[in-house]
Amino acid sequence: MTDINLTAVLFEQNDLRMEDCPIPSPGPGQVLLEMKEVGICGSDVHYWTHGRIGDFVLEAPMVLGHEASAVVSKLGEGVTSLKVGDRVAIEPGVPCRRCNYCKTGRYNLCLDMKFCATPPYDGNLARFYVHDADFCFKLPDHVTFEEGALLEPLSVAVHATNRAGIKLGNTVLVCGAGPIGLVNILTAKAKGAAFVCVTDLDASRLEMAKKLGADFTVQVTSRDPLVTVQAIEEALGDKADVAIECSGAAPSLKTAIYATKSGGVVVLVGLGQEMVEMPVVNAGVREVDIRGIFRYVNCYPTALAMIASGKVDVKPLVTHRYKLEESIKAFEAAKRGEGIKIMISCDRKKQ
Repeated sequence: MTDINLTAVLFEQNDLRMEDCPIPSPGPGQVLLEMKEVGICGSDVHYWTHGRIGDFVLEAPMVLGHEASAVVSKLGEGVTSLKVGDRVAIEPGVPCRRCNYCKTGRYNLCLDMKFCATPPYDGNLARFYVHDADFCFKLPDHVTFEEGALLEPLSVAVHATNRAGIKLGNTVLVCGAGPIGLVNILTAKAKGAAFVCVTDLDASRLEMAKKLGADFTVQVTSRDPLVTVQAIEEALGDKADVAIECSGAAPSLKTAIYATKSGGVVVLVGLGQEMVEMPVVNAGVREVDIRGIFRYVNCYPTALAMIASGKVDVKPLVTHRYKLEESIKAFEAAKRGEGIKIMISCDRKKQ
């Protein structure tokens, strides 16, 4: 195989192939990007193994990858915000910019969103990729390409903590110590949380949570949420002001509600079963607000500032590294649940 534009293409469920594709041309307002680093997200693995996520169904071949950084290699007509050679992080969702959601600043809810690696739109796990220039963010010289790629999951945490209204001195419960739970720990602490307690089934993930700044960890050993709640309250000395549920597991969602103070907030980040039982009377009579999030909105600049200033260190999240040619091997490792964040280098110079 030649390698003009080596690309990871998902043809159908359990059929991921490395294909040599043509180099695309940028249209008006777009840039051609020479890809550098792409992280594997759980959604990428889910599309590979299940062929769908909810209503998003794989019906045609699709390029995977949406946590990414790159270098601008060509400008489309009318692009003035970037120049060739700029190092950028890519915000993967491009909205219509015209609907009421976009005009009122909630473009993540745009019904015409084009999001990388979400059917029917291609992702960016390739040598070259085209993206809208205004959703590419210039990286300072001291911010690495891996950090640039990690702006995507970090932006999820910025949005979640924004929705939670976390402020100086809050106590925060994070349910789930996977990659998204870990970036929520980092973000909550950066926003001034006094104490962060983290729950998970896996002791090794809780150990990583401790290293990243969690004040308390609780290993979940019972399916009874009240047992876990008791351990959380013993650790914090009270219920939490805010709970951020990142696992998507139904028992964990119940734990989050029961473990949140009256008048507090529970934010739903993890996605599990479509239908679950929740203690809504408990939440209702205690005025516990339950809020959802969908990706992120206007969060990339904040996430970039957090990393560039040194307030947040995401480097420890990257535990495994592969070359673009090894993408299938990398996905197999992700499927086995190895490490925290798997990063794929698309840079020929590093091959």
